[in-house]
Amino acid sequence: MAALITENFRFLSLFFKSKDVMIFNGLVALGTVGSQELFSVVAFHCPCSPARNYIYGLAAIGVPALALFLIGVIWNNHTWNLVAECHKRGAKNFSAAATFLLFGSIMGRAAVAPVTWSVISLLRGEAYICALSEFVDPASLDKFPSRYGPETLARFPCKDIPGNLTSFKEEVIRRLRYESQLFGWLLIGVVAVLVFITKCLKHCCSPLSYRQEGYWAQYRSSEYKLFQRTAEVHSKILAANNVKQFFGFVALEKEEKELVEEFSVEGVQPSPQWNAITGVYLYRENNGFPLYSRLHKWAKGVEGNGPGPDGQEMVFLAT
Repeated sequence: MAALITENFRFLSLFFKSKDVMIFNGLVALGTVGSQELFSVVAFHCPCSPARNYIYGLAAIGVPALALFLIGVIWNNHTWNLVAECHKRGAKNFSAAATFLLFGSIMGRAAVAPVTWSVISLLRGEAYICALSEFVDPASLDKFPSRYGPETLARFPCKDIPGNLTSFKEEVIRRLRYESQLFGWLLIGVVAVLVFITKCLKHCCSPLSYRQEGYWAQYRSSEYKLFQRTAEVHSKILAANNVKQFFGFVALEKEEKELVEEFSVEGVQPSPQWNAITGVYLYRENNGFPLYSRLHKWAKGVEGNGPGPDGQEMVFLAT
């Protein structure tokens, strides 16, 4: 049984690792849906008070969406590559198309969670009903008592209303839920069209064939995993050597001792090398041969970042 569970987890791990960023975006969207449902059940309570309803309803939709957007920007590697690029080299090597592509990639990925949150909020309708109930025109309700005004309408999302207004409450909530869900479906449609157009433009404007683009994705994944694994081992061995030099010995576990005996670490890479492999990378070719990353470019000894006869900028960003 344990072996079967292990194989299933391994299969799922390989499945998700083999897919593109759409899988990750889907997982982010599902996580956002769960968070939104939990928020609606536990945290959302309409104040049912004039002027407060509108602020609270909009905040319930907008503030979490803004927070999710900022988190998405922070978690995106392209963000910090861009920061490093501007800090070390400036943005002079970026064409307008490359800059637009870079910001579009960052904003597009960061928008997955907030758009999902907004859509689910609108489809549920609770925040929208809370925000706009007091703005419903009493004249649009047939035979609505004239002695009741916005103060009463603001209490419609709650239960404490006069008994003779129950039918009007149902009408107002039904009308506002219709509007909220309509906006939600429209937002889904707009996002779907934008995603479709973006994917079409990406493949139409790509300088790479479909197979080469797939190879590039595999190379990036392999380079990242190997670099992270090697950096972990290198840093551990370097730390062990320094600790041994200070104390005269180092307390290593069996696996760590095998690593120290197998690999030899004499020193660290100088800062210029780290700077050379850090930053935003657009697909480039050198004398017709592709350069798939900054590390690949550094390993081949290619100098410069801008377009030229030996370093052609293809204005294509790794997704």
